[in-house]
Amino acid sequence: MRFYKQLAVSLGVLAVGAASWLYFAPGGRAVLSSAGILESADKADASGGRRAGGFGGKGGITVVTAPARLGTVNDQLTAIGSGAALQSVTLLPEQAGTIQNINISSGDTVEKGEIIAELDDREQVLARNLASVALESATRQAEVNRKIQSSISNLEVYNAEIAEKSAALDLETAELDLARRQIVAPISGVAGIVAVNVGDYVTTASEIVTIDDRSAIFVDFSVPERFATAVAKGAPVEASLVAAPQKRFEGVVEAVDNRIDAASRTFTVRARIDNDNDALRAGMSFEVTMRFPGEVFPAVDPLAIQWDSDGAFVWKVADGKAEKLRVRVIQRDPDLVLVDAELEEGEPIIIEGIQRLREGAAVSEQGAPAGGAA
Repeated sequence: MRFYKQLAVSLGVLAVGAASWLYFAPGGRAVLSSAGILESADKADASGGRRAGGFGGKGGITVVTAPARLGTVNDQLTAIGSGAALQSVTLLPEQAGTIQNINISSGDTVEKGEIIAELDDREQVLARNLASVALESATRQAEVNRKIQSSISNLEVYNAEIAEKSAALDLETAELDLARRQIVAPISGVAGIVAVNVGDYVTTASEIVTIDDRSAIFVDFSVPERFATAVAKGAPVEASLVAAPQKRFEGVVEAVDNRIDAASRTFTVRARIDNDNDALRAGMSFEVTMRFPGEVFPAVDPLAIQWDSDGAFVWKVADGKAEKLRVRVIQRDPDLVLVDAELEEGEPIIIEGIQRLREGAAVSEQGAPAGGAA
């Protein structure tokens, strides 16, 4: 007897499960109606039973929607670069000799043409004086020969003029050698540490001092090749010190390299940052940021994005029914997700009540609450 009871209970459970599945499955209601089951259930509902329409009642499943919007992809470049002075020069003597005078101190501001240091020039002064005397003698001889040109040969006149010109060149050479005993600033800027003292013997390889024109700082950094068409001269950049991230500076692209490095697939960009308050130094490390306008894509609330074995999708409302739409996520922001999908601006996207939805289900739409996630 127990066997028959168990069999009857099992059959009853299977019947209820089959009826429930047919009721909720697409096309199941038509099967139940053809069997006369759904009609009796509707009559019972009309007499005070449960309302038809599933979980949502007469108006369909109640959901909360938020309109699709448009968003722009935030394409941003961040790179690390090293700073260099607008102009920088290291002074070396043009001739070997002993330092006689040093006219600046470390950290001084110098002007272009200012004499930084002087070498012992006694020998060069003597050579210049001798050349001056030789030129004076040759000049007088040439004048005399020109006056008595009628009584001497043309060759003697010519030789005297050549001697005069040669003596003039010798004087210029002596004056040039004398000038080279002075170490002169070729640019205006700030002097670094003076590396020599008075009395030191220096050669043409001895570094005297470095002068930096830091009225502006150049920052060179490497950029991936995908930005090759986006980076142009004059584009704005933002830089911060790696050692002090809270300090930020504005600048522009000064130059763009003309080729891509085959090994790293990058190219070099040089940014210029004005240094009016003299806060920056050559050699500082910078984090450089550049932002580019990206493509425009539909944007939906993050709550709308759902996933299954085929990927991401959203539920949208079309003619009062739920419609599943496949999407490709482009970019996630705190309050929006940019997607690649056939979505128009303003289309209602379901963000709440998603768990009860099925394809083609009737829905009762409500807007997202003010101040909500949408």
